[in-house]
Amino acid sequence: MQVTFLGTGSAMPTGERYQTGLLLEDPDGDADPLLVDCGSGALHGLAATDVGYEGIGSVLLTHHHLDHVSDLMPLLKARWLAGETELEIVGPTGTESLVEDLLAVHDYMEGRFELSFREVEPDTFSVAGYDVEAVETVHSMYCLAYRFETDDAVFTFSGDSEATEAVADLADGSVLLAHDCSFPDGIDVDNHPTPAQLGEVLAGRDVGRVYLTHLYPHTDGEHEAMVESVREGFDGDVRVARDGLTVDVSERE
Repeated sequence: MQVTFLGTGSAMPTGERYQTGLLLEDPDGDADPLLVDCGSGALHGLAATDVGYEGIGSVLLTHHHLDHVSDLMPLLKARWLAGETELEIVGPTGTESLVEDLLAVHDYMEGRFELSFREVEPDTFSVAGYDVEAVETVHSMYCLAYRFETDDAVFTFSGDSEATEAVADLADGSVLLAHDCSFPDGIDVDNHPTPAQLGEVLAGRDVGRVYLTHLYPHTDGEHEAMVESVREGFDGDVRVARDGLTVDVSERE
């Protein structure tokens, strides 16, 4: 499995990071390309990949905040102009009504697409050839974290979440974890974790590498300190994600 960070930013742009979007690919061909979340700028990041927006057949949403869904309509229009009208959209309860309401606002796009919807809850399911397990996170809106598995890879994405045992349990055994770490230590924040909180909850977990993502402007100049803070609790490889980064995920020897 390969994971490409299309956007590692937040609802407050920095000029260097797009909003949340991830591209999952399976070089072995057992699973299809999957877009996870589609915040502002994720479409541009997707266009820079070999898959492109034409190569996406399924989108999986963690939740419905704007910085995770705002490029859905631009994605649909770009695919339509490229001659691609079919798309599966999967996400928490309310995903179908969200998309239908957005299409109603942009009424010139209504009736132009062959969309299929699936709404999921904390459970196991499959999408685009990936086996997925979902748990609910702690956030200001209902949100799901996802664990993706193929024959040789395990990847977990927190969505937006405070540092929780449920997400840490989900990530246990993952080769790669991409986790929300929106703010540095010293900022009193709900609905997102600080680095120290994240390190504490990941302590003792078997995770090959952790990438910090969903970064607010408050983290500028603080990345090294944030990584070290996580490492105080979690004895593992911790890094800061960046837009355009592609990581190979496979079983460790």
